[in-house]
Amino acid sequence: MKLVEREVPPRTAWALEEAGVAPLLARLLAARGVREAAELDENLNHLLPPAGLKGLPESARLLADAIQAGERLVMVADYDCDGATACAVMLRGLRQLGAQPEQLGYVVPDRAVHGYGLTPTIVDLAMAQQPGLLVTVDNGIASLAGVAHARALGLKVLVTDHHLPALVNGAIVVPQADAIVNPNQPGCTFASKSLAGVGVAFYVLLGLRAELRARGALPAPEPRLDGLLDLVALGTVADVVKLDANNRRLVAQGLKRMRAGRAQPGVMALFSAAKRDASKAQGFDLGFALGPRINAAGRLSDMTLGIEALTTDDPERALQLATQLDAINRERRDIEAGMREMAEARLDGLIEALQGELPPAVALFDADFHEGVVGIVASRIKDRVHRPTFVFARGADGNLKGSGRSIPGFHLRDALDLVSKREPDLLAKFGGHAMAAGATLAVDDVNRFALAFARVAEEWLNEQDLTHTLRHDGALPADAATPETARLLDGQVWGQGFEAPVFCDRFELVSQRLVGEKHLKLRLRQGGKLIDGIWFNHVEMLPERVTLAYRLSLDEWQGQQRVQYVVEASADP
Repeated sequence: MKLVEREVPPRTAWALEEAGVAPLLARLLAARGVREAAELDENLNHLLPPAGLKGLPESARLLADAIQAGERLVMVADYDCDGATACAVMLRGLRQLGAQPEQLGYVVPDRAVHGYGLTPTIVDLAMAQQPGLLVTVDNGIASLAGVAHARALGLKVLVTDHHLPALVNGAIVVPQADAIVNPNQPGCTFASKSLAGVGVAFYVLLGLRAELRARGALPAPEPRLDGLLDLVALGTVADVVKLDANNRRLVAQGLKRMRAGRAQPGVMALFSAAKRDASKAQGFDLGFALGPRINAAGRLSDMTLGIEALTTDDPERALQLATQLDAINRERRDIEAGMREMAEARLDGLIEALQGELPPAVALFDADFHEGVVGIVASRIKDRVHRPTFVFARGADGNLKGSGRSIPGFHLRDALDLVSKREPDLLAKFGGHAMAAGATLAVDDVNRFALAFARVAEEWLNEQDLTHTLRHDGALPADAATPETARLLDGQVWGQGFEAPVFCDRFELVSQRLVGEKHLKLRLRQGGKLIDGIWFNHVEMLPERVTLAYRLSLDEWQGQQRVQYVVEASADP
């Protein structure tokens, strides 16, 4: 791994300081592209206006007409956390805005049976609920056949999504829905292209409220939609979308509700099941504790469990469902651990066959791989070798279902498009975006895919792209290693595209020992000051003097708070 210090525009950092931002924080924010203090204002008044979203007026009229006509509205969800939260936001929001409970329903695909998105099969499944309007959440922009099938059956279709549209013969094609709201559709001028599916759903509700207000048809008192922002925050962080200024405001407001104990019963129950303190909620909790528990339902069981947990108003029922989700997540971790071991053995065999060299891209398959965790394992392998990675498992229909994760500089969906052009009969279907994508192919074609995938990576990636680089924020000032600094940093919203601060410095190693058999506990000396550190999932001992990249963490023990360094990487062998 190569450690590279972030550049800090000095004038920007100075301007932020002059506006009242603490000097250390001003430097960190300037290095992440924040230009003025106004970007840090978390007030909802500063959200990008809904009017910028193409298709929003049409979607608002569709929904308002359906509510007023008493038609049944059925949400078509996705089986991940973003899809589950988006479905819950729509169901709760539509009810607030006047839809009767008996008007609302939802379906969610089974990953192993139905595949992804609004397929004709899912349309047929939804027909059992006698819908007048289908509303996709976090899917649908590439569902050409599914939308056409629904329209042929006389249904109206509203697509709400954030993924990239389908490519047909190299041309962008969108489905013939009655309305589409997606910041990434052609012709949409909305400034943030990074909304998660749940963020799009929230904006659709804002548009619907404005439409109902204009019709004089809003329930009294006028509904507040900010009570949904805990769900918006959870789905946004869990889907690992870029936390631009607009998304940071949505997440910040959701975190405030969690810390104040005003989140949905299901969200509070998930904190309890994960043994996390909601009053100290951070983005890390959403991405690594709550999100995985919701995702586990879609990976190994039925995402209706997750959606029901997020839509129930009964705290007891919410805790019961959160406990179930926690148990499923433990099972997921066990399956993942075994599968990751198998995947790493296959990877080691591949490297050995290439005489110690890593290929520019990796594709792995084993007959014992589980379809529900291929994405997680692909992410783990990608992190280990810093290569675009696909992991395949055999699906219920006998074909291979693969999930891919990428590295900066390699657009995964575009790479699959090029593979499909060069090998027209190889991919049965594919889709996704720059950093994550999915593909389906025949069992006998996995080696052909691996070669074609690696060929594209070899053409597109150079040595610099293939070098794992950790960007850090330089040395932490000696007097800044305090609980106050840790709390200052914890109060910010960090995440994808707005990474949490990582500092880097030279230390003298006083002591080191393994704890829990796989974590390295450190005692470090810097300029006469002693500080504790820990390197999770690292067992190799370090030299007496070492350069470490680390995060500042607040450690609580028996009511006492102290800081420790959580090591991310070392510049030394």
